Amino acid sequence: MALTKTGICDFGWKAHDFKLPGVNGEFWSLGDVRGSNGTVVAFICNHCPYVKATVGRLVEEANALQRIHVGMIAIMANDPADYPEDSFDNMKVFARKHGFTFPYVIDETQGVARGYGAQCTPDFFGFNAQDELQYRGRLDASRTALIPNARRELYEAMKQVAETGHGPQQQTASMGCSIKWRG
Repeated sequence: MALTKTGICDFGWKAHDFKLPGVNGEFWSLGDVRGSNGTVVAFICNHCPYVKATVGRLVEEANALQRIHVGMIAIMANDPADYPEDSFDNMKVFARKHGFTFPYVIDETQGVARGYGAQCTPDFFGFNAQDELQYRGRLDASRTALIPNARRELYEAMKQVAETGHGPQQQTASMGCSIKWRG
């Protein structure tokens, strides 16, 4: 289990571009998923109990964010050699099973995850329309079990970003499984 550091939203930090293969057979870049009001870059995986518990809500929130013109992409950066459940073929099954309406891509070199400073799954990076970091928090208070009616922290933060260009000053760090780095 990993907990991202508190006070970790480095406001204004610029998003790094990437070009990664998606489960739909296409390559995706930051520009391909950028919303006119902001973008969420989420680091997730298939095997993590934190992701499994909240994936339905994640899809709901991604759909809600798309309605307010905030784009989203999910990146899987774990080493599938050590975690076969996170293989590219299993990513395709996972995305289809859960009805992903956003790109799900693999970071085979782990370079994007390292560049973003991703620490756990799930780990959310919310950027404004100028690609400046404004949110580095959690989806909601759910962890390995979904909390019904939990405050929609990611959505509320990104709605504020969409409306003002700035994220909330108070953010709760995400908690989940650590990124499985190659040796």
